Amino acid sequence: MPHLTALVTLLAVLFYALLSVPIGKARKTSGIKAPTMIGDPGLERAVRVQANTLEWMPIFLPALWLAAIYVSDPVAAALGVVWIVGRGLYARGYLEAADKRGQGYTVQALAGLALWALALIGVIKAML
Repeated sequence: MPHLTALVTLLAVLFYALLSVPIGKARKTSGIKAPTMIGDPGLERAVRVQANTLEWMPIFLPALWLAAIYVSDPVAAALGVVWIVGRGLYARGYLEAADKRGQGYTVQALAGLALWALALIGVIKAML
């Protein structure tokens, strides 16, 4: 059983859920009530951080699990932690200013690509 990957999956989902906190804070600071999503750059950045993370989840989670099942639970989990750290850096940078998101985006994208490549290699090796 890939226990480490299960733990990382739970941490990734928790991280995603916690991204609603900056949105709530930005709404309170700006006075913009739901469902309005525009009008304050801080709110718009917070919404984009959460939305972009959601956009990456269907790329990240299958690759994470396939890499764990077909290659290695500890390796997949370690790359999953790197992905979460990258998303954290992305969020911290983007919440400050849109042009500060690049480093975190690069870290998480490379971790996601590594997981996808491991998953692909593992599945192909299992088929041969």
